[in-house]
Amino acid sequence: MTRKSQSATVPRRPSRVQSDSFDYTLDFDQINFREHPELYRIGRGEQGVLSVEPYKSEILPHWRFADEEKAKESSTKIYTMFLDYLNKEDFVGADMARKFLQMGYTRARRYANHKGGKKYAGPVPKDKKGLSGAHGRAELPRQQEDPVKAAAARIFKQKWDEARLHPTYIQQKEKFLNWIQSLQSD
Repeated sequence: MTRKSQSATVPRRPSRVQSDSFDYTLDFDQINFREHPELYRIGRGEQGVLSVEPYKSEILPHWRFADEEKAKESSTKIYTMFLDYLNKEDFVGADMARKFLQMGYTRARRYANHKGGKKYAGPVPKDKKGLSGAHGRAELPRQQEDPVKAAAARIFKQKWDEARLHPTYIQQKEKFLNWIQSLQSD
């Protein structure tokens, strides 16, 4: 991993949400993470999956989980992209593809358990849009499991597990984390 030159000022938005590991203050509309991987943070779970460019734009068009057929096609394509990113030693791209596989699983599970995918009652408070969680809203009761969405979830879960346990991914993740730590200690 080579150190990219970082401009004197990193585009940032006014702070809305703080995370211990994912920096939501970055101005994601202005940053190309392929050119500036030093700004990327893995975060927890799916953090940043719909923010980090150009990967979001590359992967999102292939992300579908409506039924088993779409889930197979989608997860296979995204996993192929994951492998391609690994082959190019583009850890950020590989991690984003992994996050899309994870999100395919979690969203399909949500739709399997909740008609229309709505898990909480009431609107999301304006200051909490884009964040996960109840934010004071009541959780809706689960419906009888939708077998179509459950099947889609299983397909994504298998690919997500393959991605997160892939030996090259694990190796590149460790290398990336060490590189980020070395930048922070400079």
